[in-house]
Amino acid sequence: MTQKPAGALERHSFVRHGKLRRSSAWGNALRVLLTTAIVVVLSGVATVSYAVWGLVQDIDTVELGNESTAVGVGDATIDGPLTILLVGSDSRAGQEIDDGEEGELNDVTMMLHVSADHKNATVVSFPRDLMLPIPSCPGPNGEPDYFSAMSEQQLNSTLANGGLPCVAETVSELTGMEIPNAALITFDGVIGVSNAIGGVEVCLAQPIVDEHTDLDLPAGENTLVGLEALQFLRTRHGVGNGGDTSRISNQQVFMSALVQKMKSADTLSDPVKVYGLAKAAVENMTMSKNMASVQFMQQVANTVKDIDLQNINFVQYPSFDHPYESGRLTPDYTSGNALFEVIKSGQPFAVNGVGEGVEVEGADDGTVPETGAETPATEEAPAIDPNTGEPIPDPAVEDPAADPAAEPTDPATGGGAGETPLPDNVTGVRADKSVCSLGRTAY
Repeated sequence: MTQKPAGALERHSFVRHGKLRRSSAWGNALRVLLTTAIVVVLSGVATVSYAVWGLVQDIDTVELGNESTAVGVGDATIDGPLTILLVGSDSRAGQEIDDGEEGELNDVTMMLHVSADHKNATVVSFPRDLMLPIPSCPGPNGEPDYFSAMSEQQLNSTLANGGLPCVAETVSELTGMEIPNAALITFDGVIGVSNAIGGVEVCLAQPIVDEHTDLDLPAGENTLVGLEALQFLRTRHGVGNGGDTSRISNQQVFMSALVQKMKSADTLSDPVKVYGLAKAAVENMTMSKNMASVQFMQQVANTVKDIDLQNINFVQYPSFDHPYESGRLTPDYTSGNALFEVIKSGQPFAVNGVGEGVEVEGADDGTVPETGAETPATEEAPAIDPNTGEPIPDPAVEDPAADPAAEPTDPATGGGAGETPLPDNVTGVRADKSVCSLGRTAY
């Protein structure tokens, strides 16, 4: 690390029930790969398609059961919107890292959506601690309703409960989005990926010290590579309020910096870096069958290559503290539905706040922007309707998305005229903004 001073998912069996394991160090290593896979897509490097020409034939594939039709012969770009679910597995099966942990959880779940006009891209992170209904899921060979629906389970159990198709079905039910494309990533390529990019420079407004991950970073700019990049991405005790949503916000600091580096000429003009990134990602991925072709990758690259950084947003799905499961979250369906209505419309939007433990680099007043991702411990979660599973609206509280004239106030969003405001508790960062991690802010 360099510092500057301050100033194959061919599943042989599925396990439907079982005790969830806590996340471990290597279980979180996949975050580096997942983040890089997203950024490789968003970078729009057409040469990635050629770099993996000889690799795609060996990619493991899975049937989702609702895949989009084959790509059009001769089409340069994807026709219409593009949606890809990106899932990180913590399985040790067949991996170089084997610490004795068994089973498989989707420790990271993200959705990339590109608007139909190919001008806007959004990456939505879903907290792994979300408790939500699980729909019936197809079997390993695409059999419909092979796995029974469940009334409420943790989101990160869906991979074990029915594989990648079940994660896609669950997120589709939550968001109302059709998900025809999905990819799963393991953690074997984590060192190769972080080395291939040459490290990512992140801003720390305060030191981050986390004895749980052996992370000790000074304030200032830190270039993270290899193990330290992994530690930064997996820390939760060292950032925000120590929770899952704070970790997502901290990851968005890394992702924003990584996108900026991937978009830079120094990266795009270096064929060794491009090939190294593509090889490390592709060799450790399982894709829905319709994605595993050079033509599809070329069309994706052409679809996103001209999206400006100011039109790329990283947000997280809004949530409340769960009413009776300590340490778990329940979806804020009202704000979540408002978020995805805007995403589906394809219109540019403004996020009204960054997450807990994040600030905009160089903010004029030196104050920390309001954060809406975390529900304070003293605030009571709203009552839940037992018939719908959704929060019961408080008539005294105004709908956060009701005023179309509302102006965004957070400099991280850069919101302006013509941008649709989102509910206040939908937080995130825009890729053209430099943001800093504040370290631990609440205990």
